[in-house]
Amino acid sequence: MKKDKNIKSYTAVELQAKRAESRTDLSRVDAFTDAELERLVAEDEDERGILPDWTQAKLILPLAKISVHLRLDRDIIAFFKSQGKGHISRMQAVLKAYVDAHRAQSK
Repeated sequence: MKKDKNIKSYTAVELQAKRAESRTDLSRVDAFTDAELERLVAEDEDERGILPDWTQAKLILPLAKISVHLRLDRDIIAFFKSQGKGHISRMQAVLKAYVDAHRAQSK
């Protein structure tokens, strides 16, 4: 497996040092009450106007995927691989879009 240049490894000692360098006052954050946190969120420009309604939320677990053996033309595999990592996920997305489009037509 190729090493990702963006992944960094740290020892436990290095992590402790990084935490000590943090400018976040975690004891202050922990001391906030729920009401204070709600007020801070309400004052945040990025959060203004967002009122999530969790009363209608439903947990939808994805179905388990099925492993299949599939023989494809070389040019199809080459095309998807030429686009980089994740070629199988892209092929899955194309097939799903095809199925969704045909399901919509049959309704």
